[in-house]
Amino acid sequence: MSADNDQQAREQLIDLAAQFYDQFELGEIPHMSVPTRTKNNIEYDEDKAVWVYGDRESTRSANSVRGARKLLKAVYTIEFLADQLEEDRSSTLRELYYLSESWDNEEAQFSDQDESNGLIEDLEIVSGVTREDFHMRPEESGATLMGPLHLREQTRRGEREIHCQKDVGEGGYQIPNNPDTIDFLDCDADFILAVETGGMRDRLVENGFDDEYNALIVHLKGQPARATRRITKRLHDELDLPVTVFTDGDPWSYRIYGSVAYGSIKSAHLSEYLATPAAQFIGIQPADIVEYDLPTDPLSDSDINALESELEDPRFQTDYWEEQIELQLDLGKKSEQQALASHGLDFVTETYLPERLTEMGVF
Repeated sequence: MSADNDQQAREQLIDLAAQFYDQFELGEIPHMSVPTRTKNNIEYDEDKAVWVYGDRESTRSANSVRGARKLLKAVYTIEFLADQLEEDRSSTLRELYYLSESWDNEEAQFSDQDESNGLIEDLEIVSGVTREDFHMRPEESGATLMGPLHLREQTRRGEREIHCQKDVGEGGYQIPNNPDTIDFLDCDADFILAVETGGMRDRLVENGFDDEYNALIVHLKGQPARATRRITKRLHDELDLPVTVFTDGDPWSYRIYGSVAYGSIKSAHLSEYLATPAAQFIGIQPADIVEYDLPTDPLSDSDINALESELEDPRFQTDYWEEQIELQLDLGKKSEQQALASHGLDFVTETYLPERLTEMGVF
């Protein structure tokens, strides 16, 4: 991020704090309004093809002791972020939580990290500045990329060029916290395969799937970090690469796909920045359990509740998802990516993925 952008982000934060002082001068009770972050307050934006927050809002107001504490914490956090930008420093979300213990007003200190994380999200929404532009980092995600991509990245030690097959080990290229510091120089990939589990990612690399099919293999590492979703979106938008998402066959994994394609509920304000609506789901889909006779586990009560909840989730209200979820509820079963190994270690790369990718029109 450039110094000019840092200054702009800092000014937007200071402007936000100044609004509280303006409210005081006008005789108003200081307040801050943010969208309600629930699935009942997301709606589809036809123009942007992503899910965004609707009109429902929650107000953080100093008209109660609890509300006043929230605004106090916001002001202290804004001051910390503004100083951090001015000094060209960065910190993690976890560090912010601990740093608050050194603040001189105990009322401004956070009770747990969920509270500080939530406040950063609030500040993103009301300021229009992402946490990456605040220089706030998550804990290391460890998500990686492997495939025929040549890129240049900006580091504190200057620029460096990397080929994400030739210049990396078996672990691949580690995706940086802010993928907008990357320039794509050359790409021979035909599509992106975003993979949920590390075991399956390693299987694909060992079997040479990235070489044989010119695939960029992105390890999601479970629920994908924002950096992973951002680089996936950039690769799709800027290099016109189809995106496919390969997960386990359970409701929690469908939500992993949903966060890549539709955006997550708590970060719907960033859907246009993070989501890739054109992403396609490969599986394991419930129909695969039957078609490939996969080993399964029974659905737990929490699995069933989650599936039923997804039927009410606007992000999953399509013919495809309603059909697959209803089928899974009827089967009463779930299955993992590694279950494909019941047909041999090469089955996933020689049979399953080629068949599914052909069906989906990727090949």
